[in-house]
Amino acid sequence: MGDGPAFLDETVPDALDGERIDRALATLVPCSRSEAAEVIGSGGVSIDGTTISKPSTRVAVGQRLVLAVGPTRRETVVAADPDVEFAVVHADDDIIVVDKPAGLVVHPGPGHRGSTLVHGLVARFPDLDPAGGVIVGEPERPGLVHRLDRGTSGLLVVARTPDAYDSLVHQLSTHAVERTYTALVRGHPEHPHGVIDAPIGRSRRDPLRMTVAADGRPSRTHYRLEHTFSTDASDRPTPVSAVTCDLETGRTHQIRVHLASIGHPVVGDPLYGGPDRRPHVARPFLHARRLSFVHPGTGDDVAYEAALPADLAAVLASLRPRWEGIPGDDSDGGSDGGIGHVV
Repeated sequence: MGDGPAFLDETVPDALDGERIDRALATLVPCSRSEAAEVIGSGGVSIDGTTISKPSTRVAVGQRLVLAVGPTRRETVVAADPDVEFAVVHADDDIIVVDKPAGLVVHPGPGHRGSTLVHGLVARFPDLDPAGGVIVGEPERPGLVHRLDRGTSGLLVVARTPDAYDSLVHQLSTHAVERTYTALVRGHPEHPHGVIDAPIGRSRRDPLRMTVAADGRPSRTHYRLEHTFSTDASDRPTPVSAVTCDLETGRTHQIRVHLASIGHPVVGDPLYGGPDRRPHVARPFLHARRLSFVHPGTGDDVAYEAALPADLAAVLASLRPRWEGIPGDDSDGGSDGGIGHVV
């Protein structure tokens, strides 16, 4: 790897323990994961003196990570798109909290380059534009520290400064960010609450799917049964249940995979939901309703909530027995944190 001074020579910190090396490098130096992968492929990265060839290699706390040469930065243009619609729940000098609508892709990726949440964020908050000189996170994902699937609605926090980005990434890596979701699942869970502790990895049969796998990444989802329903069909009613899920980790499709693994897939989920299509939902019935963390600027504990969108609220209203009050909606003046009442 050469005898000259290294571009980067650091010990892996606690916050990056178990992370992929391409993601670790993208956190430690100003580059994207794809740019980091190119350096890895050229033999320019070593761990404890051993040259690494795979971007998926995991790093461990205390290891010596050496990057021989700096990554080749590519010109990245995220064109502002003022037509992208989303709600801003909160904004200040450090963070933006967004209520993402279902159907909106969060950031550009293969096969989807424009009209994402990122393009809308750059239009509404020009300071996030990488062309401005201050890069917060990855250039194609300015400010993003976590994401939601295209079909999932709800809350995301976006960093506006490098310090806020580092703080939020650390909080996510140490499970200090609390993320609460409302889901409608098939069937009636046997236990009123529980923890699904099962590693998740990419399916070897279908690259678009994730699955519970022994060699996957550690993943934990806490769930709580809120109410049981059936579809209002006299011939063959379908049992469904409203559940609250709290993420301890944040893997791709985690809630959807975990709930399907215990026999209660998310209603409306085209990947993991099974053949039954009742009740009809045009997207997975999954909404990120609450988000809490330590504000990176003030140090205060903050929490934000987003009411259930109209399309999902309409589905709940069609079920029996009817449920008064929608999870995450305090409009009825109740103080039960969104737990409904059977009538």
